Amino acid sequence: MTTIRQRKEIKIAEVYEDNASQEEEEELERQLLTVYSGKGLWKILSLTVGGTIGLCIGFLTSVYLATLHENDLWFSNIKEVEREISFRTECGLYYSYYKQMLQAPTISKGFHGLIYDNKTESMRTINILERMNIYQEVFLSILYRVLPIQTYLEPVYFYIYTLFGLQAMYVTALYVTSWLLSGTWLSGLLAAFWYVINRIDTTRVEFTIPLRENWALPFFAVQIAAITYLLKPHLQPLCEKLTLLAVFISTFLFSLTWQFNQFMMLMQSLVLFILDCLNMLPTTKVTWLYVIQVTSLLLVCVLQFFNSMILGSLLISFNFSVLIARTFQKNLKTGSFFNRLWKLLFHLALVLCLTIFLNSFIKQFLNLKSDEHIFKFLKAKFGFGATRDFDANLYLCEEAFGLLPFNTLERLSHTLLFYVYMFVLSIMVIMAIVVALRNLSDSTNVQYLHKGRCTIILKPGTAYNLMHSILFGCLAFSTMRMKYLWTSHMCVFASFGLCSSDIWELLLKLVHLYTPKRMKMMKYSIPVLILIYLCYKFWPGMMAELSELREFYDPDTVELMNWIKSNTPKKAVFAGSMQLLAGVKLCTGRTLTNHPHYEDKGLRERTKEVYQIYAKRSPEEVYSLLKSFGTDYVILEDSICYERRHSRGCRLRDLLDIANGHVMDGPGENDPDLKPAKHPRFCEEIKRNLPSYSAHFTRVFQNKTFHVYKLSRHK
Repeated sequence: MTTIRQRKEIKIAEVYEDNASQEEEEELERQLLTVYSGKGLWKILSLTVGGTIGLCIGFLTSVYLATLHENDLWFSNIKEVEREISFRTECGLYYSYYKQMLQAPTISKGFHGLIYDNKTESMRTINILERMNIYQEVFLSILYRVLPIQTYLEPVYFYIYTLFGLQAMYVTALYVTSWLLSGTWLSGLLAAFWYVINRIDTTRVEFTIPLRENWALPFFAVQIAAITYLLKPHLQPLCEKLTLLAVFISTFLFSLTWQFNQFMMLMQSLVLFILDCLNMLPTTKVTWLYVIQVTSLLLVCVLQFFNSMILGSLLISFNFSVLIARTFQKNLKTGSFFNRLWKLLFHLALVLCLTIFLNSFIKQFLNLKSDEHIFKFLKAKFGFGATRDFDANLYLCEEAFGLLPFNTLERLSHTLLFYVYMFVLSIMVIMAIVVALRNLSDSTNVQYLHKGRCTIILKPGTAYNLMHSILFGCLAFSTMRMKYLWTSHMCVFASFGLCSSDIWELLLKLVHLYTPKRMKMMKYSIPVLILIYLCYKFWPGMMAELSELREFYDPDTVELMNWIKSNTPKKAVFAGSMQLLAGVKLCTGRTLTNHPHYEDKGLRERTKEVYQIYAKRSPEEVYSLLKSFGTDYVILEDSICYERRHSRGCRLRDLLDIANGHVMDGPGENDPDLKPAKHPRFCEEIKRNLPSYSAHFTRVFQNKTFHVYKLSRHK
């Protein structure tokens, strides 16, 4: 009995202990549930607040830029012809097709007019949809026709508001990218504010609205945000598929809206290739991105009636070469350090050779020469021999295609952006080198890049944005026009670094001051202090800028356009500078001999011949050249004939003299094989009205800037 009692006592004690243990577990579960539900509510609240702020700051940026445009030109008050003239150079050409589609009796006739266009280049019928990236103008014109907005919104406002609306999407995408990298929307807020206060160097949308890059860069920013999210580890399958779809759509729209898309995506492919070789990105996702790029570009190629420049792009050749090379080298990520290094070097050589072979084969097979002027320009720019090629020199002498000026960095430093960017970049580059060496040394760590004190900073998304920033920074330094691809990403990368838990944790551990509270204090306090400083310093200037009122004023060009519309036949053909003729087409609808969209070999040759009006050629030669293009009128500009904007050797007349083998005007050196011209400069001599000139050309219009001559009709 005693034993039994003892056993019962033991059981009672065990039951009591079990009940106590169960109660403790239930209490622990309740506490964990409270914590997790609290975190869940906080996460939802953070997403709601952050998302709302992102949308609001995008909208406000759009309104800010639209207001600056209105205040600068008084766009709402000026005449229609003045509004159209404000779309300078190629901007006017692109907008003219939007206007053309709206003026067509039906949408189908508008399409027919674009596919069989005989007004953009005289004596030629060209397919505008094949030659240029104007599907956005086509889409907008159709949208304007079908929406019930014609009574209260003019076509030009529908067009420009769409572009400024895309800027809202652009800034929101930058905001989201920074938020994804840092984990806090405070980073996105700082990135957006930096973008706005550095707008001189981050965008030029308010004065070049229809430019192709203003359509394309918002989609490029969305693509970068989607790629950053795609590279997050452990995504759910459905989430991953939706993200891949977002990458594809944004890549396709980026490719469709800008003729230079292939060069930007080639840089992106190089980023993916480098990081994949160093085991910093998951290979499967990199492969998907290669395929998306090629698919998007080929789809655009089909929509552009098999545009030759796309088919012969380096991007397609490079991506196919990488995928082919992988099939022959499946064990790149195994072996010792030196073994893997040699494999990578061989892989690099194989990809390079395959790319050159494929690209050369495609261009030879299809006889493609659309982009040869770009490679001539690059060859001359980077010192691989001097050139007398007119097209290459035309690019070399333009400031936009020169090196990034030092004052750009001064302006970026004035807002603290450049200093913060270099601080973050230095840390990240050091960490990238450490991670790359470790990955090459130890193949077993390939899947664990985000573990460890040092490597935790270099998550796949961070690694991608780091390399993206470096390569596009190199592009910006080499070609100033491309700085807008880099400076906007600078805002993202710098703000991410300031708000990154990983960076502050690493820095505090290095100086033995790390605690979680201290890390959080640094992560939030420093960005807030910088935001307060930037608001204090730049907000009054931004408000003052919004109050500055100016007005568009170009009476000479307005007078010229009005004269052309009133005094020349509708089918008249005009010759002149590329920039001016784009405005002539937009404002008057007259036929052109040449235009600023320079991605066609035949057009480049034609432009050079038309530009002989500024060279040292006889009136008979110039007349013969112009008549071969069906020219009825030629417009001469004093600003080109007596140009002072460029130094000697870069004036348009100098480029023509060099290409023609003639000695340049003015004091200075000439190449020894250049010879004096037999004839005076045409644009100067024609104004003397000598018999040899008046026999072929009759002046019919003149003001302080322009001289219009009608060509005689000889039998």
